[in-house]
Amino acid sequence: MTASPGDCSNTPLTYRDAGVDIDAGDALVDRIKPLARRTLRPEVLNGIGGFGALIGLGGRYREPVLVAGTDGVGTKLKLAFELDRHDTIGIDLVAMCVNDILVQGAEPLFFLDYFSCGKLDVDRAARVVQGIAAGCESAGCALVGGETAEMPGMYADGEYDLAGFAVGVVERDAIIDGSTIRAGDVVLGLASSGPHSNGYSLIRKIIARSGVDLQTERCGDGTLADALMMPTRIYVKPLLALMKTLPVKGMAHITGGGLTENIPRVLPKTLGVRLQRNAWQRLPVFDWLQQHGSVAEEEMHRVFNGGIGMVVIVAAEQAEAALASLRAHGETVTKIGDVIERDGSAVMIEPKNLS
Repeated sequence: MTASPGDCSNTPLTYRDAGVDIDAGDALVDRIKPLARRTLRPEVLNGIGGFGALIGLGGRYREPVLVAGTDGVGTKLKLAFELDRHDTIGIDLVAMCVNDILVQGAEPLFFLDYFSCGKLDVDRAARVVQGIAAGCESAGCALVGGETAEMPGMYADGEYDLAGFAVGVVERDAIIDGSTIRAGDVVLGLASSGPHSNGYSLIRKIIARSGVDLQTERCGDGTLADALMMPTRIYVKPLLALMKTLPVKGMAHITGGGLTENIPRVLPKTLGVRLQRNAWQRLPVFDWLQQHGSVAEEEMHRVFNGGIGMVVIVAAEQAEAALASLRAHGETVTKIGDVIERDGSAVMIEPKNLS
């Protein structure tokens, strides 16, 4: 049978013809390798390029328990696309994972990322991975690998998605699970750097309603774009140092759900916390969002961290030492409340100063 004119059915096709550029993927891996090498820990037994990462725990631990977590950065990515800011979104990705496993007392060991897009832009992807490597360095964990997936037709031009996976280790008898928390314990709040990576669907709705230009609208000491793209704070090293100094009874990473839904996750069922709203400073970006979105105070506490990115619970007699340790390691931290016998809501937020 003879092919009719214009019939291309016999023309050889390549993966590039289908929209996947293997050479671009190889170029990205070459860009990633030196970034990953800077993050390596002694436990890592091989480098980037294998089918899997080899991690040896050696004899450092008596009874090690692995703690794993995974997360993304949500629709904050939409602002990254709009603003063409890709250098710090990787820090957000690492932070959301390592802060989660940290609250159980785990030291992050290694991190893997998943980057997917319609068409691979090597320079943009490298900027994202540079942020991931910077986040891993800040957390003291190794970037041991990941996956770059080019999937034509799955994403709009210029868009991508991110996921991260962190694994840490803690001695079994050092796991922090909140079981030792008692009424009278003190609640410490570590300052956030902004909304971190939560509530951005509401944030984008507020921006659309307001009609402002993110690049020119002022917020605090910079632009609204600066405030909203500020990377999530990584609390790993200061809190690991604190845990070596004194007993930490409980920790809560304040993510989606805010203070009112995350703190109860670490409390015994019979206990609650009483927080004093004026004990910490709320960043200007939250005031801007509340004003321009007409968001009720209760909703603000349920959606955003409100200026507190991590909560730490310690015995009252350990509070001053804990404050001193965290401040010495660069954290802005205050006493924001105390643990009480639960009577109704697990989190009471009172608008008055601590005595």
